[in-house]
Amino acid sequence: MDLLRVEVGRRDSECIPKEALQRIISTLANKNDEIQNFIDTLNQTLKGVQENSSNILSELDEEFDSLYSILDEVKESMINSIKQEQARKSQELQSQLSQCNNALENSEELLEFATRSLDIKEPEEFSKAARQIKDRVTMASAFRLSLKPKVSDNMTHLMVDFSQERQILQTLKFLPVPKAPEIDPVECLVADNSVTVAWRMPEEDNKIDHFIMEYRKTNFDGLPRVKDERCWEIVDNIKGTEYTLSGLKFDSKYMNFRVRACNKAVAGEFSDPVTLETKALNFNLDNSSSHLNLKVEDTCVEWDPTGGKGQDSKIKGKENKGRSGTPSPKRTSVGSRPPAVRGSRDRFTGESYTVLGDTAIESGQHYWEVKAQKDCKSYSVGVAYKTLGKFDQLGKTNTSWCIHVNNWLQNTFAAKHNNKVKALDVAVPERIGVFCDFDGGQLSFYDANSKQLLYSFKAKFTQPVLPGFMVWCGGLSLSTGMQVPSAVRTLQKNENGMTGSTSSLNNIAQ
Repeated sequence: MDLLRVEVGRRDSECIPKEALQRIISTLANKNDEIQNFIDTLNQTLKGVQENSSNILSELDEEFDSLYSILDEVKESMINSIKQEQARKSQELQSQLSQCNNALENSEELLEFATRSLDIKEPEEFSKAARQIKDRVTMASAFRLSLKPKVSDNMTHLMVDFSQERQILQTLKFLPVPKAPEIDPVECLVADNSVTVAWRMPEEDNKIDHFIMEYRKTNFDGLPRVKDERCWEIVDNIKGTEYTLSGLKFDSKYMNFRVRACNKAVAGEFSDPVTLETKALNFNLDNSSSHLNLKVEDTCVEWDPTGGKGQDSKIKGKENKGRSGTPSPKRTSVGSRPPAVRGSRDRFTGESYTVLGDTAIESGQHYWEVKAQKDCKSYSVGVAYKTLGKFDQLGKTNTSWCIHVNNWLQNTFAAKHNNKVKALDVAVPERIGVFCDFDGGQLSFYDANSKQLLYSFKAKFTQPVLPGFMVWCGGLSLSTGMQVPSAVRTLQKNENGMTGSTSSLNNIAQ
């Protein structure tokens, strides 16, 4: 018994490892977050049931009011038809009745005259009366009258039988609603900054007219968040059972999708939502690292000749004259950041007109594109270690790799690393695609439009690298949030490293 107590006490005193407790905490936090999202979903659904029921009841009242209105109109029209028929027949009979009364009156007067004429004694006077009676009888309207009614009293042709209509009304019911489609995640495809969503119906429905797809970006995996910061976007009138969204910027980790089927009258329930991963490298230019002669925005950098030493010398000149050293409004309007905003790290200076990206690459394969202004005289595109010196230029040290375009005095296009240059015998493309395979130790440059390989470095990266850019007398614009294009992946497999003509720089990339 004492041994059992000792054993129980020993178990009670055992410590749970901190890592295990952290996993438990993480699991509990995720489960709580999942339950809270489900509670939000239920509350939103309950609210939707109340709102939609109220809307449906209003629509039902409107539909029945419309039916009542139609029935009232039809009833009024039929009543008018009956009244018009009654008036027509009454008028015909009244006219005929009037004619008959007049004829009868005249005939009775003639009969009375003829009867009196029988009492005339004088033959000559009698003969004259007889001739008059004969003439009057010949012309009497009573003998020209039709003694048949022009119209009958029958009104059965205006009777109604609504038995069929009553049967139709008794069959009134709610509209047939299409069933919810089923999205097949296996058939969905995410590639080349496009997403193809495929679905099917649980059973054949030949009354479906089209589909509606809704999507939104999110940074949460799993079921869609009710309180997500982004709204659903709608694609309507989809005729098939798949749809491709093209030209997307993948600036979120995931995208939610849901689909509903529609017939000519009503839309059905949404499918169960699916969440697809749309992860890509997103970064902006780091204005805290840029040269003062560069005007930097999130994805644009432009040469700013009014910055740097030229402006400093103007300020110093004003100071020597006893004037304030505060930069002029003109200097501020250029858009350069004041030193206090630029961060604690030394910015590039001298002739290193450089700006780095604000996100380091430590693993994986990544891709971005750069486009230069048409009149840009000189620029470089590549990557560099964080340790790149503030006087260092891209490609002139063993901590940076780039391709360089020069349109000043003479046109050159070259790959640079460790102050060694390899001239490139290809045309400078309108847009340059940059592919960085950190784990595979490869940095390749492509014509972004044709996906032609321009040059590829083979290097063993020993530190995280940052996208790097140099520009002089011109500007660059940056496109991020891009997947590695399928064509680039295929070319990388086929190339399997560099050709012999480019090995002179690869061997130096340490």
